[in-house]
Amino acid sequence: MNEKVIRMPNNLEKSSSRNYILKVGGLTVLENFIRYPEKLKGRIFLEDHLLLLVLSGTYKIYYGNQIISVEKNQMVLLKKSIVIEYEKLSTSESRNIIEYWMFFIDDDLLMNFAKESNINVKSSNQTKFVEIQTISDRLLNYLESLRFYFRDEKLINNNLIKLKLLELLYDLEAKDESLIQQMLNQRPSSIINITPIIEANLFLPVTLSDLSYLCGRSLSSFKRDFYAIYNMAPSTWIRERRINKAKELLDKTSNSITDICFTVGFENLSHFSKVFKKLTGYTPISYRQRGIDK
Repeated sequence: MNEKVIRMPNNLEKSSSRNYILKVGGLTVLENFIRYPEKLKGRIFLEDHLLLLVLSGTYKIYYGNQIISVEKNQMVLLKKSIVIEYEKLSTSESRNIIEYWMFFIDDDLLMNFAKESNINVKSSNQTKFVEIQTISDRLLNYLESLRFYFRDEKLINNNLIKLKLLELLYDLEAKDESLIQQMLNQRPSSIINITPIIEANLFLPVTLSDLSYLCGRSLSSFKRDFYAIYNMAPSTWIRERRINKAKELLDKTSNSITDICFTVGFENLSHFSKVFKKLTGYTPISYRQRGIDK
């Protein structure tokens, strides 16, 4: 899958489908109806923790070798700073409609809730990626209460939405306190080897801050440890590896320049072309033509 990876929630936009979005700072609430029978696929990078609730149809998530199918009246919690592929499918039972809600929960909201609720972060050695749970009646009623605000945008203000999001966390705690603990424990608890993290995310549109988070380090310590291993600044090393991969794809495939741009981890075609020319002396198009003319 070579299409652009969408960073969510920051790049989340309204679609032509029946689609509603609420935003407060770095937190987005999305309700989305898709009235098409065909499968819909894509890739997203999660900048915040994601709570996904499905009310009809199926939302499939692909992460590494894992496939998670979230069915009607089920929910799942996904940790931040990962790239997932998704596939949205409607069913005859759902009258070719898929309805789901996405709640993006940032660390500030989560920590404020934990402080107000006197929740202590418990250390955990949990290795399970996700756990699918049934949506409780309490959460279903909560979702119904949100629909009211989507019907009249004049009723919406930041303070109200913040209160509704805190209400969501209280409802989650009432259902299963471990869900809150899972989010509080998402950050790596110990310093880990950065090499496999770098290699696994090299061609994904992650920032240095994302990588330092995944490696359990501050940004400054990540840069220091990276230099000690690779003898080069991380931004320079990653840029060179991505351009070398792009050169290989230009030489050995007929993939479009745009596809190659996204495949090697760039999010902007213009920026990709600029970096490519700076490092090779050619634009991507002229580099490919050079190979053909040999």
